[in-house]
Amino acid sequence: MPAWPGVPLPRSFYDRDPLVVAPELLNKVLASSSGRAGRIVEVEAYRGDIDPAAHTYRGKTARNATMFGPPGFMYVYFTYGMHWCCNTVCEAEGQGSGVLLRALEPIAGIEQMRSARARVKRDQELCSGPARLTQAMGIAGAQNGIDLVSAQQGFSVLDDGIAPPENLVGTARIGISRGMEHLWRWYVPGNVNVSKR
Repeated sequence: MPAWPGVPLPRSFYDRDPLVVAPELLNKVLASSSGRAGRIVEVEAYRGDIDPAAHTYRGKTARNATMFGPPGFMYVYFTYGMHWCCNTVCEAEGQGSGVLLRALEPIAGIEQMRSARARVKRDQELCSGPARLTQAMGIAGAQNGIDLVSAQQGFSVLDDGIAPPENLVGTARIGISRGMEHLWRWYVPGNVNVSKR
């Protein structure tokens, strides 16, 4: 069980349109049984076969199969030949939708995060990007397909009572070449841990 106070989000939370789930994930806590935890401060939504930027746009493959599974699971993928990134699977099984976790505010296990990212000089850079947060949290290929709802496989997303920011405005997603017209990125305004373009 992750070592952070809070209630794991139920499967019904994820079983919705990622455009609804994504902004509601802000200020929730990604927590690990290792003692590491970070408050989610930046997210991006991806909507399956209607979204050319989604890994699932062209259908199910061995790589993206987790995204087509039940909601509430973690989809982890390898990118640029060097980095892991993680998503929460959304909507009903077969939809191929999810939310990319782009940045966290470190709140527990910070020494472990510093050890995992030894070259980082400032704590605000520990989790300020999707590849940085997986490295800091100890997320890699072995975590692809774990159930975030059961909280029995080392990771969960928790509600510890802090509500998402109000009056959020979506912005363009980062690092994509297609689907740039969709303003499906949200972040906590003013938080120094949000990634830089």
